[in-house]
Amino acid sequence: MAYLLQVDFTMDGPFGVEMAEGLQNLARSINDEEGFIWKIWTEDATTKQAGGVYLFDSKESAEKYLTMHSARLTSFGITNIRGKIFEVNETLSTINHGPIQK
Repeated sequence: MAYLLQVDFTMDGPFGVEMAEGLQNLARSINDEEGFIWKIWTEDATTKQAGGVYLFDSKESAEKYLTMHSARLTSFGITNIRGKIFEVNETLSTINHGPIQK
């Protein structure tokens, strides 16, 4: 069963190209997290919001990552961190071309 983790928070930047250049090492490190399948990075410079949508292979892996990532973001001075974990309906997601991989 796959689990989706949705995380968002308010931050002052960087966004766009600066974010992509500055966070490549962090992005690579996420690939090594237990149970991690994929991530889509999200950002809105206008409202100063960023975050991501992740897919994990278990609820436990998603919870563990959310706890660690929230602590990491807090250490960067980021507050107002919101995280939600959802069970993925793989049958319906596959019909709609959802990237469900294991």
